[in-house]
Parts: sequence; structure tokens; C-alpha cells
Amino acid sequence: MSPTESKTAPPQDTFVRGLGLLDSTMIVAGSMIGSGIFIVSADISRQVGAPGWLLLVWLVTGALTVSAALSYGELAAMMPRAGGQYIYLREAFSPLWGFLYGWTLFLVIQTGTIAAVGVAFARYLGVLAPAISPTSWILEPINLSRNYAISLSMQQLVAVLVIVLLTFINSRGLRLGKWIQNIFTSAKTLSLIALILVGLFLGRNADAVRTNFGDFWTPRGVVPIKPDLSWISSVAASAGAFGLFIAFCVAQVGSLFSADAWNNITFTAGEVKEPRRNIPLSLALGTGLVITLYLLANVAYLCLLPLDKIHNAPDDRVATAAIETIFSGAGPVIMAVAIIISTFGCNNGLILAGARVYYAMARDGLFFRATGKLNRRSVPAVGLVWQCVWTCLLVLPRTRLHDASTGAPKLDPAGHELYGNLYSDLLDYVVFAVLIFYVLTIIGLFVLRRKRPDAERPYRAFGYPIVPGLYILAASVVMLVLLLYKTKTTWPGLLIVLSGVPVYFLWKLRNRQSLRNQDNPHL
Repeated sequence: MSPTESKTAPPQDTFVRGLGLLDSTMIVAGSMIGSGIFIVSADISRQVGAPGWLLLVWLVTGALTVSAALSYGELAAMMPRAGGQYIYLREAFSPLWGFLYGWTLFLVIQTGTIAAVGVAFARYLGVLAPAISPTSWILEPINLSRNYAISLSMQQLVAVLVIVLLTFINSRGLRLGKWIQNIFTSAKTLSLIALILVGLFLGRNADAVRTNFGDFWTPRGVVPIKPDLSWISSVAASAGAFGLFIAFCVAQVGSLFSADAWNNITFTAGEVKEPRRNIPLSLALGTGLVITLYLLANVAYLCLLPLDKIHNAPDDRVATAAIETIFSGAGPVIMAVAIIISTFGCNNGLILAGARVYYAMARDGLFFRATGKLNRRSVPAVGLVWQCVWTCLLVLPRTRLHDASTGAPKLDPAGHELYGNLYSDLLDYVVFAVLIFYVLTIIGLFVLRRKRPDAERPYRAFGYPIVPGLYILAASVVMLVLLLYKTKTTWPGLLIVLSGVPVYFLWKLRNRQSLRNQDNPHL
């Protein structure tokens, strides 16, 4: 037992080490590939304005993701225990830092992502079954304030049901969960490969290729990004090289989020066979595979669509617009099927992995005690239930959309008010916080090299200290730009993280009281 683990933790249960290298790689890749790659390139292209810069955004995202994964490999091989990143932060710094990560993970990182992916699943299922509509109300929106409402539509109901279904499946044991993960990750990887092959070889648009690759680096149609902080010099909002640099950093939000969740395999370290070998390998193989596919998918988009068509893809559905150029009329259905498969597999991986962090927190006395136990199928079922309940609640609240110029509520063509989803705002807020924890964890790699120089390290971080150091520098620059230019969506992320500080001390106080009651049963 780690010296930092609480002595109030229940007796150690036994995980089943049922994840081999292939299974682990499937969790890495399957958790990364959701619906983002099919959508976010539209927004990125509007921000950077040129095909070359669009690809470079994805290339930098790939370099950041793979370098972080290679650095995490050392920590995973050194501490192959359930909880992953929570454990690394706890051991490098203190239990408080581990808790802040776990708290943010539960509050929004994992649960908000599961909610978003669940609604994406329902949204694209609605293409095949129109009754699954965001305006087919079971409970019509109840406006709670100027900015928020609550509702239950058929789309929301399907999202909740698929989250409950996957939670139930994963509570039945690791074997069933990994079986679903392997099948759906294989299917969506093949779908992405098919999209790439169609774009690169079968359906290339000569005009699109000439336009995009003939004028590769010249930005066009870009609106300079203005800082949220009024005291920043107006020069900072100008166009030119500096403006392009700012746009490039801001564009990383979409691509980094689409490539996120690769670290989920570290949460399941207690169930991986030969974890000191297989976790670092799966991190390298999974992230390398996905980033390669993401880059090639964007090349395929540029071979099928002129950049202005990528800019203006309906609802930002770039992949649908690309496929539509080849299979006229069938594009929406083809991509709906691909995204349904992709989101179902993605959520399975996220649901499977997340509960392992709450398990580790509970064993340190920092979460509900029952989540620190395994059921008879050797999975943290109570943690899965808590995660499911909170995620489903995040599906229900809505944000009220307003016109930027008039402040009036936005209406659809039929005159009905339009609503967004609460978790969408939360995810915007938390991207900044996610980067903070990635940077802190890799700083922890340096800290543990100094604190525990003689610890067993079957794998050592590639390119240490240069590669991890470059990640810390690059990610810090991106965070600084977001802090200055997207302040409205970064400071709430900081507040979400900091809200865990009083909660941490309340848990500690609760544990001390529990210990006193055990020592003095007549009190």
C-alpha cells in the first residue's frame, strides 16, 4: 500500500487482469475516436484560413498527443495501478493534486464527455429514425433563468438510455466491456480508413486539389481573434503573423479535444496483463494510429472539398459534405452510420475506464466508500453507477441561445426557441483545465525522477528530458493564449478545479471523524 493511501480504505479487492496489448490499444484508440474528427475541421479551417495551416494544426496536435503519451508511459510502467493519472499526481505532488484531478474528472471531464458523446450518438441515430428529434418533447423546456433551462426530448432520452445500457454492460464484467470495445473500435477504424481511401484515391476532386494544394499557405476569409481581456493591446488582435499564431493556438482546442482521452488506459492499469510493458506500448500504438488517421482524414477532406466548402459545411459536418460529393444523396446516411458506431464505441471505453479513478479515490478515503469495492465480477460497479447518474443529469440541463447583436432568444424557422446543452459549455470551460493536468502530470515525471531515482522504471520516457520539456513548453504557450484570448471559457474551468479544494478538506475531516468513531465506539 502506498504511504499516502488512507488507512480507512477497505480490504484490497482483486481486479482481473484481462486486458492484453490489443485490448489496451483498442481502449486508447477507441476512447480517442468519437465524432470530433468528422466535425471540428470546419471550425479549425475558419480560424486558420489555409489548407496548410489546417494540416499543421493537426500535426502539432499529433506531436503533442504522442509526446505526452510517451511520457505517461514511464509513469504507467512505474506505477501500474488502477487510477492512473490520479495516482501519478498523488505520488508526484500530494493527495490534494490527485483529488483535484479526480474531482474535475468526475464533475465534467469524463462525465461531460460521455454526455456529449451520448447526445452525438442520439443525434446521428435521428438521421436514420427521425422520431429521435431534439424537439420531440417528453418534457418541454422549462426556462430556469435567462441562460438556462431543463428539458427531456427524444434525443436526450436516447442519450440517457445508451449511457445506462453501456453502464449496465460494463457492470457485468471486464470481458463483455472489452469485447464491445474491440468490435466497435475495429469497425470505426475501418470506417475512417474507408473515408480516407475514398478521398485520396476514388473520389478526388481535381478542382479541390488544385485550389487547396496550389495555394497551400495563404490564409483567406479569416476574422482576427480578439482577446476577451480589454486591457490587452489592440495590436494583439491584429492580423498578420502574430494573429495567425493566436488563431493557431486557439484552433488547438478543437483538435486536442478530438484527440483526447488517450490517457484512459492508465485508469485501468490494474486490469492490464503485463502492465509495465503493455501500457506504454498501447499508449504509443494507439495514439500513433489515431493521429495518423486524423491527419490522413484531413488530407482526404482537402482532396474532396475546396476550403470554402469546408468552412461552410452545414452544421460543420465536414465528413458528410465530403462523402456527399461521391455518393450524392447517401452522404448523410453513410456518415450517420459511421458516427453511430464511433460514438457507441467511444462511450463504452470512457464509461469502462472512468470508474477506476473513483475506485482509487475511494480507497484513499476521498470518495464515497462503496466506490472503493469491486462487485462479484471484479469491476467497480458502484463507481459505474455514480458516474452514470451524474452523466445522465448533465444531459438534461439546456443553455438558452441568444442573438449576439440583439440579445433576444434565437428561434428556429418555425418560431420555436433554440437550446444548447449545458455540458457543451462545461467542456469548453474544462479544456483549459485538462491541459493544466496534462502539464502537471508531465512535470511530475521530472519530480519523480528526483524524488525516487531508484524506483523501477521498465520503460523510460522517450527523449527525456527534451521531449517532455518541449510538451510542457508548447502546452503552456497554448494555455497562456487561451487564458488571454478566451478568458470567458478558461476562468470557469479554473473555478471547477478550485471548487475541489474545500471538498477535499471536507473529505479529510469526514475521514478523521470516522476514525475517531471507530476508536471510540461509545461516542
